[in-house]
Amino acid sequence: MAIAKAERLMNLALCLLGTRRPLSKRELRGSIEAYLEAGSDDAFNRMFERDKDDLRELGLVIETVENLDGDTGYLARRDSNRLPPITLDAEEAAALGLAAKVWQQARLAGAASGALQKLRAAGMPEAEDAYEVHSALEPRIPVHETAFEPLMLACRDRRPVTFDYRKANAARPEQRQVEPWTLECWRGHWYLAGWDRGRGAERVFRLSRITGRVRSRAGAFTAEVPDVVTVRETVESWAGETATRTALIRLRSGSGYPLRSRAISVRELGDGWDELEIPYGHGLDAWLVEFGPDVVVQEPADLRADVVDRLRAVAKD
Repeated sequence: MAIAKAERLMNLALCLLGTRRPLSKRELRGSIEAYLEAGSDDAFNRMFERDKDDLRELGLVIETVENLDGDTGYLARRDSNRLPPITLDAEEAAALGLAAKVWQQARLAGAASGALQKLRAAGMPEAEDAYEVHSALEPRIPVHETAFEPLMLACRDRRPVTFDYRKANAARPEQRQVEPWTLECWRGHWYLAGWDRGRGAERVFRLSRITGRVRSRAGAFTAEVPDVVTVRETVESWAGETATRTALIRLRSGSGYPLRSRAISVRELGDGWDELEIPYGHGLDAWLVEFGPDVVVQEPADLRADVVDRLRAVAKD
């Protein structure tokens, strides 16, 4: 569905850019296959108006011209849609190269590499890459979950989806109907924020807990989409970034570096264990479970109980 729409938009843009005179709706419908397949004039008109608005939102300047006979035509003049020359210094080129490398594990890698090649062909300077050979560190955003790409497209196209989701303390997955807002990466894990239709509230889903296929559904969103900053704050709070109190845990010596980096205080207990005081917010129990036997929660009691429940649910499998 997303590919068909992208192809239709591209064809419409090429028609409007490739003409020297305004083209009427009738001419555009006869030139673009997707419009020919529209079931009725009303269906075509709705499709065309949406496509025209989408192209304008993407930045294409489309003029509406009325001729002497009163007919309306459309065109996109090349001089109004020509980008200025791209000039980048070495530091800006290095930043783009670094950003392209981030997506090596995703299917966006090809698009990122192709964009760099085009920029270099246009004269972008070859920047010295400090991350190329001499560094043991490489910037990456890992994308192992098969749900990432269909959800990314659904977020972009504002399409509702359904998928089976298994909560950390649940034995079986359950189907969720979601209006996806955005994908956020937090501590190496991808999260989807959106509106859960079944619960009538915003929810955050960890992609690694989505099982089976992500299926697109027709229809428009029923809930208002918040701004990006608000959604990012929701993900951080849901995943445990926003702390409201502290927790005391025992951590095996030489393990759990991410926990140590957040610790407010660390005390050696001996016998291969340390005691850490760490910020405690929503989602901390799910994070602690990932460290398995290297972590023991001492307090508070409710956090300890949540971690034990999650471990028991995993053990039943």
